[in-house]
Amino acid sequence: MIDVKGKPMLHYVVSRTKRSKTIQDVILATSLSPDDDKIEVFCKARDINCFRGDLDDVLKRFYDAALAYNADAVVRITADCPLIDPDVIDKAVDKFCSGEFDYVSNAVERTYPDGLDVEVIGIKALKQAHKEAKLRSEREHVTPYFFKNPDVFKIGHIINDEDHSNLRWVVDEPRDLAFVREVFEHFDTEDFVMDDILKVVQENPQLSKLNDGIVCNEGLIKSMREDVFVR
Repeated sequence: MIDVKGKPMLHYVVSRTKRSKTIQDVILATSLSPDDDKIEVFCKARDINCFRGDLDDVLKRFYDAALAYNADAVVRITADCPLIDPDVIDKAVDKFCSGEFDYVSNAVERTYPDGLDVEVIGIKALKQAHKEAKLRSEREHVTPYFFKNPDVFKIGHIINDEDHSNLRWVVDEPRDLAFVREVFEHFDTEDFVMDDILKVVQENPQLSKLNDGIVCNEGLIKSMREDVFVR
């Protein structure tokens, strides 16, 4: 809910995701914790679908949300990605639909900037993961069970023409927020995509130095290192 150019950061995550041409609906899946009441208020004020579920078992929350909205597939966009690119979402969905995949992502074999992560999951595979995933990291972070079991699921990868995996456009720390705020100040519109941001970063190399050196997926790595069985 923190401010980015006069609007809550979550606004950009939702509005940019809605520009995707291949998804049918956007559901904001938050928790039942009273701390997240403000998220539901945000959604109601903007006519955004809001589903509230388990705080810690996020895999269950995603599965329950998919059932509640009769989804045949779920596109997972995390709320720390205000620069998410609808064109990248469409590439992932097109790939998912083209090959009877269970799971398609650009976040396993990384070539896109961190912060443009897209994961597409079929409902049958999501049900299977919900039933079988036992580790806390698999429940908390939703999708590790898929890419840890490539012999069980048919997995597809979205590979960019150029490797930009060294770039960090996600918001996990104050330095990330400073970077994102600077990026938005370079545009008079919210309707910009990855190539537009790349141009800004290339013309202003000091921008990437704002959040340089932060480890990608640090939270997931920590969770896996401290894993315990929860089911």
